[in-house]
Amino acid sequence: MELRLLPAPADGPASHCCFCSMQCGIELVQEENGIAIRPSQRFPVATGRLCQKGLNAHQHVLHPSRVLKPLARQAPKGCAPAWREAGWDEALDAIAGRIRDIQARYGRDAVGVYGGGSLTNEVCYLLGKFARVALGTRYIDYNGRYCMSSAAAAAVRAFGADRGLTMPLSEIPNARYLILAGTNLAECQPTMMPYLLEAKKNGAVVVAIDPRKTPTAKSADVHVRIYPGMDAVFVSGLLHVIVEERLYDERFVRERTLGFEALAEAVRPYTPRRVFEITGIPEEVVVGIARGFAKAPTGIVLTARGVEQQVNGVDNTLHYINLCLVTGKIGRPGCGFGAITGQANGQGGREHGQKADQLPGYRSIEDPAARAHVARVWGVPEEDIPGKGVSAYEMLRKIDDGEIRALFVMGSNPVVSSPNSSVVERSLRKLDLLVVVDLFETETAREADWLLPANAFLETEGTLTNLEGRVFQRAQAVKRPPGVKADYEILCELAERLGKGAYFRYRTPEDIFNELREASRGGVADYGGITYERLRKEKGVFWPCPSEDHPGTPIMFADRFAHPDGKARIIPVEPKRPAETADADFPIVLTTGRLGAHYLSGAQTRRSEALVRKAPEPFVEIHPRLAERLGLKRDSRLRLTTRRGSAVFGYRITDAIHPGVVFVPFHWGDELSVNRLTNDALSPVSRMPEFKICAVRVEREDGSEAEDGRGRGEGGG
Repeated sequence: MELRLLPAPADGPASHCCFCSMQCGIELVQEENGIAIRPSQRFPVATGRLCQKGLNAHQHVLHPSRVLKPLARQAPKGCAPAWREAGWDEALDAIAGRIRDIQARYGRDAVGVYGGGSLTNEVCYLLGKFARVALGTRYIDYNGRYCMSSAAAAAVRAFGADRGLTMPLSEIPNARYLILAGTNLAECQPTMMPYLLEAKKNGAVVVAIDPRKTPTAKSADVHVRIYPGMDAVFVSGLLHVIVEERLYDERFVRERTLGFEALAEAVRPYTPRRVFEITGIPEEVVVGIARGFAKAPTGIVLTARGVEQQVNGVDNTLHYINLCLVTGKIGRPGCGFGAITGQANGQGGREHGQKADQLPGYRSIEDPAARAHVARVWGVPEEDIPGKGVSAYEMLRKIDDGEIRALFVMGSNPVVSSPNSSVVERSLRKLDLLVVVDLFETETAREADWLLPANAFLETEGTLTNLEGRVFQRAQAVKRPPGVKADYEILCELAERLGKGAYFRYRTPEDIFNELREASRGGVADYGGITYERLRKEKGVFWPCPSEDHPGTPIMFADRFAHPDGKARIIPVEPKRPAETADADFPIVLTTGRLGAHYLSGAQTRRSEALVRKAPEPFVEIHPRLAERLGLKRDSRLRLTTRRGSAVFGYRITDAIHPGVVFVPFHWGDELSVNRLTNDALSPVSRMPEFKICAVRVEREDGSEAEDGRGRGEGGG
């Protein structure tokens, strides 16, 4: 297979990297040995840089194992699939017929849809409409539930609206104090680091809060090596100092917020001494950070999965938001709060209908006015739009319980990305019908009855929304391989066969986007004033943008917050225990995360030779104290055992990790999948699983068990 280049846009990059939420611009260059990727200077976000993933982003597109024709399963479930190639008409006829049979027998909600945060806005929107109009099911959710749901829930509660960053990246260099909590930019969003380094050059103090001394933490002025699950206690200590020393912004708190008094009372017991006794973080560190952030003229707080992927992730995020609100550091230059979106279109993916409880424009599916508006745009009776469903993991559980009998998966690999993933694998084998649309036979696609070829990012025209809330257009850079349909065409043709084709008449992605604009108009995430023409001309527009003459909104909440009264909510947080804590049987805490060379479940990056050379397999990051107790040798391997399973990995000894914690990256499947071990306890608010904390027993392969390694948190600068 070779890439057939299309003419590049005259006024923008040829395409955008398919990986993280920075969405860096790329150019495709024809070289003697094939196509190469170079950073584009024609997109303002990444300052003309690319990371190692971006420079190799085309390799998986050319991989020989790529699926290029519809494949029908020829082997029983649970066995390695033997595939038979089929034509599109045969495949779509068979799938539609099977869906009709299942729904006739078990009801409309017997079919579920599982989407992804790397799809374009157009496909995300269409997938939500397909579920609710073509299938008539309430059961749709997506893999962003595992990524942004806790931060989103916190932002909606505090601000009345959720946009990943409340300010553009260009404001980071204007901040004089930055707090990075549970985020490893240097590996997860490498091209964001220049903004951070510029801020430091301008005199900013950078604080990193993380159990590991990541490459990001190494670049910080202060690293607080926190024990997992202690964020709310630590931030309570910061807020205690700010309140007791009257370092808060009295005017901002009085005029633009509600709830300060309740917060002041809630943090009163969390003196620096008490925080030290609970977490091990020295008192002077707590006091120094509190005073530094409060007294700085400008400041930004950034969080990510480290604090969010917990059963208490919403509370953790709310508390970090409280730091911005009580000090008045939001809604003005050099200030703001940001939850760093993980996936390529993690922001847009949650705005337009993939989430179980949302309609386009970030509208609640339970709001009668929202339902009426979207029903008018779709041309359907309001009562025909189903109610809200359940979160991604709960939907997979409903398969295990027999309530959902068919699942349509597009752009996701839940067998690798879900917690306690052996249960997910077992569940998928129970389905009467599993349809997967993907580039490869992923661990999830291996269980499918039908595997349909998807578009690679270079072959897809559409819009995405990056971590800033900047909507931009990604051009189609290469021709699709012969016989591969556009993702939106698959949905439209299936809708036709299900008798709903009249609602899915689109000739181009721009047609879909124009309908999305109307469906979102007046919503929190209002795209009404954004057009393809504007996106080409302006290199992106920040939502909300209610009209074509509106400039967009780079800085959110400059004058008012999105609650009806215009005021933010300062919400008290009472620190709670994780769902699972270390004990005598499982004395260490396991946490997971990313590596710089890989992305999500590794479905793409594990098919890039250059990236696999950098990180061929997962490993356990282990502190020297624990390694010494285990008596590790050069050829040893480590067995990790949790209440859900056991797995064996190689290891790396480093004092960069908390002594009572081990870390394993999650980009691999099968016996190398750490998510076979992780905890599927869910946040009561966001339904986010607790990926970041589970109790684990660590042993050498010959059975030498680690002693109690819980320890206290440690901090310092």
